[in-house]
Amino acid sequence: MKNLTFIIAEAGINHNGNMDLAYSLIDVAVEARVDAVKFQTFNTDEELSKDIGKANYQEKTTDINETLYDMTKKWELNDNDHDELILYCKKSGITFLSSASDNSSVDLLINKGQQVWKIPSNLITDYPYLIKIGKLKQTVIMSTGMASMKEINDALQLLLLMGMQKEEITVLHCNTEYPTPIEDVNLNAMLTIRDELGVKIGYSDHTLGIEVPIAAVAMGATVIEKHFTLDRTLPGPDHAASLEPDELNAMVTAIRNIEKAMGDGVKKPSPSEIKNMPITRKSIVAKKSIKKGELFSEENLTVKRPGTGISPMEWNIVIGKISARDYLADDLIQ
Repeated sequence: MKNLTFIIAEAGINHNGNMDLAYSLIDVAVEARVDAVKFQTFNTDEELSKDIGKANYQEKTTDINETLYDMTKKWELNDNDHDELILYCKKSGITFLSSASDNSSVDLLINKGQQVWKIPSNLITDYPYLIKIGKLKQTVIMSTGMASMKEINDALQLLLLMGMQKEEITVLHCNTEYPTPIEDVNLNAMLTIRDELGVKIGYSDHTLGIEVPIAAVAMGATVIEKHFTLDRTLPGPDHAASLEPDELNAMVTAIRNIEKAMGDGVKKPSPSEIKNMPITRKSIVAKKSIKKGELFSEENLTVKRPGTGISPMEWNIVIGKISARDYLADDLIQ
């Protein structure tokens, strides 16, 4: 069957500016059988002011003497890096994606042929950026960390105003704390987004472990995004809140199992259980010996397994009928 959930393995900046590490991350994503591996494309000079401070989680996981600007600058992927990663993904049979953090990065990815656009949470209020993405009229996956429903709707309406079709937009519920405390996940907000805005929904996860994205799929998420790394102890702000390779494999396996388990929604006996019906269900049987011509009654009938005779649901129809033959105790009534 076709996968119902588009799973994005978020490599992000976990390559640490090292192309060999980036290739290894792609290999892990391929092994896990995800649908796409996603990096981040940015121009540090265009995205950051040089005196900007780090987020709290970044201060805990990176060199305190290094500025956010200097730290980010060394993670930049240049034009040639993108060519090499795209080619490696193509040879490996996996979709390459990258989220652009600024307008020049959008242009770079347009030139590389990207047609699926991941809008990061921090850009959901960036009017010029949203206009640029919307005018492309291609597939959009939009994260909503830190956003209110009004901000989400404003961004959605702006994309639609640029000529996008709502069917081409998937909105991801998200929390941008790394890692996200379980009590802050609020998965039901994903359903609120779906019901109030009438869009396809998904979930971008920053919790530890794999149970929350699995639950999101069971609740109707059509896109799952999850950070992964080769080793959570590697230096860098996102490694600690990322899945290691065996965990990524386990998450994908669980999601694919959940997809199968969701079924078509029609309540009916499944092929695997039909064979159990004759053994486990009951039939109307003789409670004691019954002579031909005797009336069936509650005194001489009962219900017992197997279920190969008349269903007990026909009890009132059988009661009062005349027996056409002799029966011994436990004989199925015919």
